[in-house]
Amino acid sequence: MLPLGGRNLFKSLPFWLGLAYVTLPMGLLLYGWNDYVDFEVDRVNPRKGSYLFGARGSLEQLHRLPVRIVLVQAPFLVAFCYLRGWRMLVCLFGMAAAAAVYNWPRYGFKSRPPLEILNQAGYLFVFLLSSWMNRLPQLRWPAVLFGAMFAMHSHVFGEIMDLEPDSSIGRRTTAVVIGRVPAKLLIATFVAAEGGLLYGFFQDLLLTGFLFASAAWFAVDATLLWRSRPYTPAQMRFAMFAWNAIALGSMPWVWWKASLVVLK
Repeated sequence: MLPLGGRNLFKSLPFWLGLAYVTLPMGLLLYGWNDYVDFEVDRVNPRKGSYLFGARGSLEQLHRLPVRIVLVQAPFLVAFCYLRGWRMLVCLFGMAAAAAVYNWPRYGFKSRPPLEILNQAGYLFVFLLSSWMNRLPQLRWPAVLFGAMFAMHSHVFGEIMDLEPDSSIGRRTTAVVIGRVPAKLLIATFVAAEGGLLYGFFQDLLLTGFLFASAAWFAVDATLLWRSRPYTPAQMRFAMFAWNAIALGSMPWVWWKASLVVLK
């Protein structure tokens, strides 16, 4: 939605095709692959096994997953290339490469902090997909940087929730290495920097205010409230429901306001 910048493309087949892809097919590629290699840690993760936090597949289910991932990608790959040319392979293969670099056994970035955080910049291929499918200009660099940092701080939040299961099997993540409180302060730093980008380059006061308030919340959480204590399952569920509600609620605003499309 972000690259659209207020343009009404809701009667466009390529728009709906791209939107459909970034739901189940892209999710199956990125998170299905992650589930495939995370069988051991997911077995001891109390968050897993639900629609909200992700599946806990059996070995039989996971062994069938790679073929299903490929079969779901194939029709979209054909349709994208038919509608917008062979350059669309850059988007799909780029996403697959980012997932491979993250999940590769033994050498993947998943357990090599802080590379696992930097790897989240792979989500920027979604911006590229949207711009090419909808024949729109590419986003300016502050918007691209904002998107990368947003993906990174979101990943660190997931690591905080998974800190105990990850440590129990010896997985090294940034949150495991530096601890829960520094990880929360890292999120606060990311979010404050994102707010600074929005204010300095786009002057969207509503989103800027929300980001600065979120940064303050994580700082207070780290220093006064939960500090190093883990969140309870109920608290994590509430956080995820709130996170998704905010994401869905911000989509019309980001499209209508075109906040990150035109530099101010």
